[in-house]
Amino acid sequence: MTQRLHVVLARAGIASRRACEELIAAGRVRVNGRVVREQGVRVDPSRDLIEVNGHPIRLQEPKVYILLYKPAGYISTVRDPHGRPTVLDLVPVAKRIYPVGRLDVDSEGLLLLTNDGEITNRLTHPRYEHEKEYLVQVEGVPSRQELRTLREGIELEDGLTSPATVRVVSPTEIRRILPKSADCLPRGTTWLRVIVHEGRKRQIRRMFQAIGHPVRRLIRIRMASLKLGDLRPGKWRYLSPKEITQLRQWTRERSERISRG
Repeated sequence: MTQRLHVVLARAGIASRRACEELIAAGRVRVNGRVVREQGVRVDPSRDLIEVNGHPIRLQEPKVYILLYKPAGYISTVRDPHGRPTVLDLVPVAKRIYPVGRLDVDSEGLLLLTNDGEITNRLTHPRYEHEKEYLVQVEGVPSRQELRTLREGIELEDGLTSPATVRVVSPTEIRRILPKSADCLPRGTTWLRVIVHEGRKRQIRRMFQAIGHPVRRLIRIRMASLKLGDLRPGKWRYLSPKEITQLRQWTRERSERISRG
């Protein structure tokens, strides 16, 4: 399919459309070896060789953003050498996408899949410390002192954790959040909301194990500005334009704050 040359250049990230028109007028663009100066020329980027200042352009792949409710039992990788099911088995799209960060095989909830490398870096690099929020079901009833320990930071084998936000969730709230979840309120367990800024391996499970209350179920319900909402296990959807804009703004502002120190 043919498109106007300046549009193709802009899509490739060369410059704005107006600036690309100026590059064409200046004779700095060639199509199939011929300098093109006139505006409005149409090209087929899948067939034509397009060069700017003697260098072939590379079209940027359209960005894809998918929100998945990862069920327990799936690996958060593109492929698994042991043949276990991966999250990509749940999202049959033609585009090449990959999960942003990981949820361990036993955990559930929000997982972003995309081909946007910049967003991926900003959400996963430790220096940006983005919030991740979880619903956590643990054995027994943690004491006030045990919860205070988690809020202040707890010593694990890889060091002291950063302070976490931890609060007990009432049965009424859990029934509202998980209305179709079987056995969501068994006796002898407690549900909590936990917000952390770190991304250590199996961190929340290790935190509760350290205070003597092993995790039975762990569901991520938020990451940065993204919320799981009423999505059900194994289901997925594309992010809305509003969600994409909010996510970009959230990660950009966080990046700028960190850079300013």
